[in-house]
Amino acid sequence: MKTLVLVFLMPLSLASQDNQVKWFDIHAQATTITQAHGPFNAPYSGKNSLRPFTETDTSVTTTLSLRLTHQNTELGFDGEVAGGNGFSGVAGIAAFPNGEITKIGKPAPTPYVARLFLKQQVSHFTWIAGKMSAEDFFDNNAYSHEPRTQFMNWSIMYNGAWDYPADTRGYTVGALLEFAFGPFRLRAGSFLEPVWANGPKLDGHFAASRGDVWEWQYQYAKGGVVRVMRFMNHGNMGTYRRADQDIVVTRKPGTAKYGFGLNVEQRITGDVGVFGRLGWNDGKTESWAFTEIDRTASSGLSLRGSRWHRQDDVFGAAVAVNGISGDHRAYLARGGYGFMIGDGMLARPDPEELFEAYYAWRVQKVVTISADYQRIVNPAYNQDRGPITVFSLRLHVEH
Repeated sequence: MKTLVLVFLMPLSLASQDNQVKWFDIHAQATTITQAHGPFNAPYSGKNSLRPFTETDTSVTTTLSLRLTHQNTELGFDGEVAGGNGFSGVAGIAAFPNGEITKIGKPAPTPYVARLFLKQQVSHFTWIAGKMSAEDFFDNNAYSHEPRTQFMNWSIMYNGAWDYPADTRGYTVGALLEFAFGPFRLRAGSFLEPVWANGPKLDGHFAASRGDVWEWQYQYAKGGVVRVMRFMNHGNMGTYRRADQDIVVTRKPGTAKYGFGLNVEQRITGDVGVFGRLGWNDGKTESWAFTEIDRTASSGLSLRGSRWHRQDDVFGAAVAVNGISGDHRAYLARGGYGFMIGDGMLARPDPEELFEAYYAWRVQKVVTISADYQRIVNPAYNQDRGPITVFSLRLHVEH
């Protein structure tokens, strides 16, 4: 594992110029996150509960990126190696505290192709097709979208209620089209869903298993952007209301889930920015690809360190409140399990609430070390468990 990390930590940045036109780029990054939580109150536990004793886990991801460009056409390739563990096998918290753990399908370091896509721009239109992450192009935010350098919690870095189409590692195959005119952007895409909930294999039956997403973006002021998203997912999903304790037996191909998202960012000064997200999905069918959140609201700020003469450092703080639908709540109360939460019962349900703060120290041009604190109340929507305090240390190298 150390050998793999060292290989990808080697500084790489190559460019060839022909008449001052750059036609290829190679970049590399490596990120390791170590997290720990202590013991907490837990009168009972189920098979998907967070373990109520001290846990310390580490994740590692390394990426080699290649971009080839010719005029208005770009070919992109990302190869990754990822390994490590998340708390309790990545279970017990809907708003999981490690955003990089979505890239890890196996504890042992494993190489895989993360992205392989073709992109072309023609006038005001841009189209992209291939393997990618739907989150590369939708629900972006300048202050909270990159767990390698910004917020780590799933429901702060992304819109937690968007069950975005992806395999276990967060990638999918699909296509999207973007139309730009003035301060407006319109984009639409369709992407493959996994064969089963949070599974590693994508379902090639596009008509019955896909995620469609539309987003309208408007830059309403200098440093201010609003994005409105609608999504519709189709897959072999089960239905909470029809399930007793095992939702798998209710799965039916072509089952639909829909929802909406709102994403706002605003630069206040050159060093200060704020952001917020709202998300909702119908919550009738099981969570399928991202996490078990049906409603979400988050807000936060980002502050650069110019005032204390550390202009490349960043401090961030944010809060989030997440909920589930009545059908989802009743299913968990009957002792049902999703793919990442389920305590065997849910006698006292309540929204999952959290606070996160981080400080990113830019040690050198290519090295950033971050300290992160998270406080999570009512993990898995259960008042009988928690609260949980999570401390994290993150090392990020990029060149």
